[in-house]
Amino acid sequence: MTFVNASLLAGAAMVVLPIILHLIMRRKPRFFEFPALRWVQQRHETNQRRLRLRHLLLLMLRAAAICLLAFALSGPRVRFGSGVGSREAPVAAVLVFDTSPRMQYRQGNQTRLEAAREMAVWLLGQLPTDSQVAVVDSRGGPGAFHADILTARQRIDRLETAPAARSLTETVEEAAQLLKQSELDRKEVYVFTDQTRAAWPTAAASRMQARLADLRDVGIYLIDVGVDQPTNSFLGLPRLSAQVMSTTGSLVVYTEVGLVSPAGSAETRAVELYLLDEQGQPRRAGVETVELKSGETRQVEFRVGSLPLGVQQGVIRVLGQDGLPADDERFFTVSVQKPWSLLLVGPVPADEHAYFVRNALAPDTARLRGQSRFVCTVLDQRRLVEHDLKPYSSVWLLDPSPLDPAAWKNLADFASEGRGVGIFLGRNVGRVDSFAGTAALELLPGKPSLQARRPDGDFYLAPRDYEHPVLAVFRPVAGSVPWQAFPVFRFWQFEELAPNATVILAGNDGSPLLYERPLGAGRVLTLATPLSDRPDAKAWNLLPVGVIDNAAPFVMLCHQMAEYLVGATDELFNYTCGQTAVLNLGPAAQPRRGFLLIAPGDLRMPLSGDPSGGRIAVSATEQPGNYRVVAGGSDDAVELGFSANIASEQTELDRATIDEIREVFGPFSFRPPARSREQLEREVSSNRVGRELFGLILVVLAAVLAAEYLTANRFYRDAE
Repeated sequence: MTFVNASLLAGAAMVVLPIILHLIMRRKPRFFEFPALRWVQQRHETNQRRLRLRHLLLLMLRAAAICLLAFALSGPRVRFGSGVGSREAPVAAVLVFDTSPRMQYRQGNQTRLEAAREMAVWLLGQLPTDSQVAVVDSRGGPGAFHADILTARQRIDRLETAPAARSLTETVEEAAQLLKQSELDRKEVYVFTDQTRAAWPTAAASRMQARLADLRDVGIYLIDVGVDQPTNSFLGLPRLSAQVMSTTGSLVVYTEVGLVSPAGSAETRAVELYLLDEQGQPRRAGVETVELKSGETRQVEFRVGSLPLGVQQGVIRVLGQDGLPADDERFFTVSVQKPWSLLLVGPVPADEHAYFVRNALAPDTARLRGQSRFVCTVLDQRRLVEHDLKPYSSVWLLDPSPLDPAAWKNLADFASEGRGVGIFLGRNVGRVDSFAGTAALELLPGKPSLQARRPDGDFYLAPRDYEHPVLAVFRPVAGSVPWQAFPVFRFWQFEELAPNATVILAGNDGSPLLYERPLGAGRVLTLATPLSDRPDAKAWNLLPVGVIDNAAPFVMLCHQMAEYLVGATDELFNYTCGQTAVLNLGPAAQPRRGFLLIAPGDLRMPLSGDPSGGRIAVSATEQPGNYRVVAGGSDDAVELGFSANIASEQTELDRATIDEIREVFGPFSFRPPARSREQLEREVSSNRVGRELFGLILVVLAAVLAAEYLTANRFYRDAE
């Protein structure tokens, strides 16, 4: 406990005045003579005890009143902490700012970051002389105490939002680490936040608490510059039907549009899709109008066809005014290539073995219209040895019979160059020894050993997860795919697998069915059951049609395997801000060639690094928008591109409750969030020098005076 005016405690010495007054004005007893002297004596003793008790009570009340008055005037304060309070003692203060894109939310012609800067500048003027000040924000980077208050103010004035901002949990952790470097006893952290839930994830809370535990005593203040009921329409991250597509296909772009507003409100929003031409000028390719209610999210779909070859980029915008423009625009990039050529190899009759796969990958209707993504060529496996494989992106062996070692060698060389080979084993394997040669085992995951039989039809494909690119297409509909309607009656089992072979897909009893094995720069997929059996009594499975005559899962699986084998799933052109973009340069990569990065806003910068590995990495992706990478002249020009978007959590405006923030801080308490200068000053004063007791003491003093008044009136009235 501390006192503002400790010298006034000496006034408590005036308590002797009522004592002296009572001693002087003490009434002397009068003696009476009565016949019944004994009764009078007893009555006298009783009256004396009552008088002494009343005198003592009045004495205590009057003495307490004087003591309480002196106590109140001395300005007592209580500080619930381990340090000794003083308003004038210097402090080590770290000002923590949330600089995520959501701090661009504008209300009253002022963004949340501008409101935080204004409050922080005022706070600097309130800090005691010789205080140490550091400014850290969620953009990241090393922090340090500034040389003086002026330098700290300049740092605050230069604060800007960062599209890839860290959470406040991580930023407060950095502030705690910085405070450990200060030798001052008093340490304070001021957190300027809009109090959104996304700013306080619990994932890094334990590390932050560990940093705070290293400090002996720290005052934590939250300054809430957020808006209680924001209004904002937003777009989700775009999702593409494919990031690599053929000129014959159609691009489908999905996104979500939502509305954050007070309950019960509704708005109509228009969402537009633009494609950029060769000069980077937008051309509108679609528009959708959406009716939105508060808290509602609707999916919007755009379908675009006839895209030219090369890297194509676009923009999605939601129209209308709101407080946060950062999530009103999204960007995307797609690579358009010629249809991939696949070679489907099977034993005689090869056309029958390729029937189901060819119709799944290149159905007649799409092929005749020129809309097929794949061009399938069927080949008798006896001609595989002399057939030129260079024109093809992938080779599929459909229930092959034993191959010549030279054919296996050609397939191994084909895969090593970066192509894909699919092997689908069935009844034509014959003797397993014919697939146990060195050339065959270079592609297969292991040596085929036994045929496993499941004649009851209770064995089927059962994906454990959908992380692999071959299975990713099933992720949105994972719970609705009727795999049990596509039974597998027979499949091959392998002996000891190769060290680099992995299982992608197993059956419902855990038996492996689909294997992957990398080979050089390419890959090999092996399915232990065929894709070419007709649904008759001798079929090894009913994968092409199922028992319900539904070929959709089969078609989806074939397309995903084809895309994976040709490398279409390897390319990634859409990132979130802050991620490193990796671009495949292909045969155009030359170690001596320079590359130029054209960032949003037509900012140009050279790219360093050796692209001899066929790839180039771009780490400067902080700004949202469409990026281009160019190099070369008119004959051998290279033009690639990618897009970067602000992550959805960076613009979420859902506010966290105080209890949720307390859960993040754990055992470390913080002052109630302040929303004004007066409230912040009151919280800081209360924490530094304690909470004033003047008002409470005055209430007690009033109660004592009232009790003294009532007691004295009754006492003197009885005496009269």
